[in-house]
Amino acid sequence: MKNLTFDQLPQAVGELFVKLEKIEQLLLAGKNNPVQETSDLLTVQEAAAYLHLSVPTLYGYVSKNTIPFCKRPGSKRLWFSKQELTEWIKTGHQQTIAEVNAEVEQTLSRQKK
Repeated sequence: MKNLTFDQLPQAVGELFVKLEKIEQLLLAGKNNPVQETSDLLTVQEAAAYLHLSVPTLYGYVSKNTIPFCKRPGSKRLWFSKQELTEWIKTGHQQTIAEVNAEVEQTLSRQKK
């Protein structure tokens, strides 16, 4: 950053204002152009690759209704939401020993009161 004199300050503030307006326009343009939902939807093959599973394993999860999926009535095609798959993966989170110990200590401290 260069050193500004008092006389250069109004010009610098003006340049900052112009740049700020450009940033605001870019942000608003991004808000007005929502990301297509289809880019978030995955086919069976894409979902299997995303989850690092084989396609038959994925179909097994679908048949047991253990994995979130979408299917239009009367259609054979399955769709998977990337966000829902990520949330599904996170439901299998295993606690670390430190997390378990902290939970035990918290429970014991509540019981002592």
